[in-house]
Amino acid sequence: MYMTTHIFKVTGMHCASCAAIITKKVSSLPNVASVSVNYGNEKAKVEFDPAQVSIASINEEVEKLGYTFVDESVSNGGGHDHASMMKGSELEDLRDKTNFIFPVALAVFVLMLWDISARTTTIVPNLPIPMTLFNALSMVIATVALFWVGKPYLLGVVRFLRHGIANMDTLIGIGTGTAYIYSITITLLPQFRELLSLPEYTYFDVTIVVIGFITLGKYLEARSKEKTGDAIEKLLSLQAKTALVIREGKEIEVAIAEVIHGDVIIIKPGVRIPVDGVITEGVSFIDESMITGEPIPVEKTAGDTISAGTINTNGYLTMKATKVGSETLLAQIIRMVEDAQGSKAPIEALADKISGIFVPIVLGIAVTTLVLWLTVGSSFLGFSDAVSLGILSFVSVLVIACPCALGLATPTAIIVGVGKGAQNGILIKDAATLEHLHKVDTVIVDKTGTITVGKPTLVDIENVSGMHDNEFIGILASLENKSEHPIAYAVVNFAKDKGLSLDDVSNFEILQGKGLMGVVNDTKYFVGNTKLMRELGVAFSESLIEKYTEEGKTPVIIATKEKVLGFVMVSDEVKSEAKKAVGDLHKLGIKVIMLTGDDERSAKYIAKLVGIDEVIAHVLPKDKLEKIQTLQAEGRVVAMAGDGVNDAPALAQADVGIAMGTGTDVAIESAGITLLHGDISKLVKAIKLSKMTMRGIKQNLFWAFIYNVVGIPLAAGALYPVFGWLLNPIFAGLAMAFSSVSVVMNSLRIKAKKL
Repeated sequence: MYMTTHIFKVTGMHCASCAAIITKKVSSLPNVASVSVNYGNEKAKVEFDPAQVSIASINEEVEKLGYTFVDESVSNGGGHDHASMMKGSELEDLRDKTNFIFPVALAVFVLMLWDISARTTTIVPNLPIPMTLFNALSMVIATVALFWVGKPYLLGVVRFLRHGIANMDTLIGIGTGTAYIYSITITLLPQFRELLSLPEYTYFDVTIVVIGFITLGKYLEARSKEKTGDAIEKLLSLQAKTALVIREGKEIEVAIAEVIHGDVIIIKPGVRIPVDGVITEGVSFIDESMITGEPIPVEKTAGDTISAGTINTNGYLTMKATKVGSETLLAQIIRMVEDAQGSKAPIEALADKISGIFVPIVLGIAVTTLVLWLTVGSSFLGFSDAVSLGILSFVSVLVIACPCALGLATPTAIIVGVGKGAQNGILIKDAATLEHLHKVDTVIVDKTGTITVGKPTLVDIENVSGMHDNEFIGILASLENKSEHPIAYAVVNFAKDKGLSLDDVSNFEILQGKGLMGVVNDTKYFVGNTKLMRELGVAFSESLIEKYTEEGKTPVIIATKEKVLGFVMVSDEVKSEAKKAVGDLHKLGIKVIMLTGDDERSAKYIAKLVGIDEVIAHVLPKDKLEKIQTLQAEGRVVAMAGDGVNDAPALAQADVGIAMGTGTDVAIESAGITLLHGDISKLVKAIKLSKMTMRGIKQNLFWAFIYNVVGIPLAAGALYPVFGWLLNPIFAGLAMAFSSVSVVMNSLRIKAKKL
């Protein structure tokens, strides 16, 4: 059986219980393997057998419940654009309704407070309009409010009656509908009111104001939720629309989708790079800030790789396309960020479980409340007052019971946290990784490529030849230029960086395991290690060489047959940010251990330089795995930072695997977190981001739970017998509307915080 996974944008989803309803419905369909619905970003991830079930048939089932799936798995981005248009149209409709109902609701609210004040105090005069006129106006406005603005809530009631499925809209619809029907009945049928000795009060104002406040809350929530996804929108905006390619000797501007592997592309100054590729000609500085978070443009020359979405700041370049469409680094980043924002953290499981059963429980509480008021309440207060208070309590319970805040608590914080990470060059694979990271108390790092740059660099020169340093390095680099040894590249690159010209070399010969020899300007030179120098019988300072080698540096000695001319030391340089990063990890209470396959002396020297707590050298990949298992057995939560390829077993075993990605060679799929450009200081930022996000989630969940735990008994009238307190449905609606907004706004605070 072949399974495929599709991502859908869900329209018509208004609360956390909607997500639970969709999950339950789609999961029950035959040949659907898994379903994950996220209320925070309004997306559904469905895995199904395409041979047995179609997207159309899935959509047909969810449309019965009032929702629509828009396929976002379309490679050209059309699905995303369609979903954005639908979302924009939904938001526009909500804005129009809010602009109409909120000012009206506010005016009715003020008049209602005026009327209550006039009845309870002599200071405030009676309303300047007769109550019968006020009731008539309220009835007209309430009708428009309920049947136009409140249409989604009424449809929620219809779906409940037809399919037995209730969501937040159902609760609001039943509550405001009950207040409206009761008020219409006693207004248009006064004999019915007299027959049952019901009070004259109508609740049109409750219908108007509750719908007004909740609609405003939904609009503010939708606007805020849009902002939580800013990171994806920014990443999408980085994609170039066209590229200037050379075909058949001519420059042609083509759509980005038409660029193919091997195309030669012209990149003018100020232009965004359209695809991933290799520079074939030119020199420029490339602004990679929106992918890596680094503000300083990086110099790139022929042979260097460049990524789609970055900007060519000043030079004229030509490049060869190596990765196009969904293969580019930017496309991978967008896909990873979207997947992570749509994933669920373990902490969300409780909120999901509660949201799934919340609405039926609330309906039960509301009905029980009404029954208790009509039975127990009427024996103490009389039937007339009991009916009035019972209806108020019934409506209040339905209105205040809001699983929205509960459903938004985790996903909104995850969406903001993952997006903020992406903008800082920290790619988070899923929400579970982000949650695990905040518990980490031990970080294991590899030496090469994590603490050090990962390539040999010439770091010291000892010149005793009597020549100028430039001449000395020039001869050495000319000889090394003929060698394929990695150390040779360090010497040659150093000379090139200094702009030194290289001389011709004749009679070149590799001396296996010892070095090389060759003739430059009629002089025969020998370049190599101490073993070669001893064989030649030339004297050199062994103590000086030993001093450097204790620091983990490798000597490259140059000599003639008669004497040593000097030597250079080559070393894998410590990254400039490594020492501060290790210090910052210590401030967070995290132990740092270096595991490396390299020489112990070199490893200990580097560990001492940056302040690492423990060093284990000469280890194989399986040894790293065993060390992590030992630490985990001791109860430690371990993060492993490595290159994402050689360290794959250890990365998989660690509680959080962190790939130190460099440029376009980033191993995005190999770890839970990828740090672009292999910058270890981003590891500190990632841990801080995790702690910040989890703190936000816990705050959101606390307030969402407390709100419902306190709000529902208060709305039901539990405190009325003792204190005479009863929550008016209008204030319940106001509280319900702003609870969701406050949760989203609290999540958005993560955006503003400094990592």
